[in-house]
Amino acid sequence: MILGLIALGGAGVVGGKAVQDGLAKVIAPVELHDPTGLVSQIPVGDAFRYYTVTGNVPTKTAQTYQLTVDGMVGHTATYTLADLQAMPQTTLVHDFQCVTGWVVPQVHWSGVQLSALLDRAVPASGATAVRFRSFDGTYTESLTLEQARRADVIVATQMLGGPITHDHGGPVRMYVAPMYGYKSTKWLSGIELTADVQSGYWEHRGYPVDAFIDPSQGGGG
Repeated sequence: MILGLIALGGAGVVGGKAVQDGLAKVIAPVELHDPTGLVSQIPVGDAFRYYTVTGNVPTKTAQTYQLTVDGMVGHTATYTLADLQAMPQTTLVHDFQCVTGWVVPQVHWSGVQLSALLDRAVPASGATAVRFRSFDGTYTESLTLEQARRADVIVATQMLGGPITHDHGGPVRMYVAPMYGYKSTKWLSGIELTADVQSGYWEHRGYPVDAFIDPSQGGGG
C-alpha cells in the first residue's frame, strides 16, 4: 500500500494542488501504520496523515474511556469522558504541524486545560515534569511542568467541530499547540507526574525532547 501511495504522491507533485487535494480524500480516512515515514513525504494538501506505532489500537467508547492522573501527586484521579466534558472547556484555533513538514492550518480544538487537571492532582514538591501514556500500549511523551501549565496545552475532547474520532486519537488526546505534533499524544490513557522529563517514543528514535515549532516560545520551559 505504501509504495502505491508514493506513486500517487508523485502524481501530486506533478499535477499540483488539485491532484494533491484529491489524494487527500483517498488517504484521509485511513489509519496508517507507517514506521518508514515515507508517506509523510507525499503532498496531500491540507489533510491529516494518520500514524500509529503499533499494528492495532484498541477502540474506546464514551462509555469505556478512562483517563488516569497519578504519579507524584497528592490526589490520584480517574476521569471518564463525561467527567472531562463537564469541566470548563477551552477552545483553540491553531495550526497542527508535523515535524516531517506537513501542516493542517487553523484546526478547531476544544478541551480541558491540562493545568486544571494538574491543579486538581496537587503535584508533589519534587515533581518537575508530566508524562503522557497512550492506550496503544506503546506510545509515551513528556513535557516539563512549566510547559504543561501553558494555556495552549489541553486535554482535547473535540476537534474539527465534533468528537475526536478513533483515527484522530480519540476519544481523548493531547493537543500541545506550540509544539510539533508528536508531542500531542493520541489515545490518551494516563497523565503521570514525574521527577524528571522522560524521553518518549520518538525521542528514543532521535527526535528532540524540546519540540517548540518556534524556539523563541520556549522561554525557560
